[in-house]
Amino acid sequence: MKLELSGIQKSFGEKEVLKGISFSAESGRAFGLLGRNGAGKTTTIRILMDVFGSDGGRVLIDGAPINYAKVKIGYLPEERGLYPKKKIIDQLIYFARLHGMKRQEAEKAIDYWLERLGMMEYRNKKLNTLSKGNQQKIQLVTAIAHDPDIVILDEPFSGLDPVNAMLLKDVVKEEISKGKIVLFSSHQMNYIEEFCDSIAILNGGAIAICGDIHEIKRNYVRDKLVVRSEESEKIAAGLGSCCRKKENGELLIQLEAEDKKRGMMERLTKEFDIDEIKVFEPSLNDIFVEYAKDHSEGEKA
Repeated sequence: MKLELSGIQKSFGEKEVLKGISFSAESGRAFGLLGRNGAGKTTTIRILMDVFGSDGGRVLIDGAPINYAKVKIGYLPEERGLYPKKKIIDQLIYFARLHGMKRQEAEKAIDYWLERLGMMEYRNKKLNTLSKGNQQKIQLVTAIAHDPDIVILDEPFSGLDPVNAMLLKDVVKEEISKGKIVLFSSHQMNYIEEFCDSIAILNGGAIAICGDIHEIKRNYVRDKLVVRSEESEKIAAGLGSCCRKKENGELLIQLEAEDKKRGMMERLTKEFDIDEIKVFEPSLNDIFVEYAKDHSEGEKA
């Protein structure tokens, strides 16, 4: 299955929120939808889920307009939406039946996931008796119990301790291995890098960059060097403003151009005691900062 968003546009009054958003995601792979608050991520997700329509563009499955009666979507929202004073099993069954499941079928699926997530002991408890992390796991069950084709996870690791984060990682990997389309929206770049093959970074309602993460990194301008040395202070003093010290003690050297790498490497290794020198490869966080900057809208779109 291939999901495509093609030229999605959306305005609220005179405010243009989405300016022709296009990207695609495939079964058995995770896709990261990234951007600062106000970039248009939530609006994009709501259009994908048919919460409201777009002003232009199309949502396609395998090249044809999506049929929401046949394509099941599971959604874990950033803003949690369960009922704090209701019994957990009752509301889980309620949400599963909203997705078209029969009661017996829903209860069987829910019990599987409660057991899988170590939550069976809370089955008949009220939601507000649980910790924030355990409430998050219950919210996750509402997103996946009906066996959706597309799983949308908005800040899924928020509020989870390391043990529960590891458990959620296993569940996400399981969903991907089943051939689901998994769509991540998160500001935690380490999780995006761990799970996602491809990303789209939104900035001001438009796609700033989109594609395979490894390809994006390979195409990044290779005009910086990373140096580790006991003589870092001397190196920095000698190079001046083109050199800055990173938090981990390494030096980051900005070159005049990519073709200056070899010359700078030879100069440094000749003049100083160098422990390590290499071309700087950006992390996803570096790429996000570069492509998401300069747009800081007050409200979340």
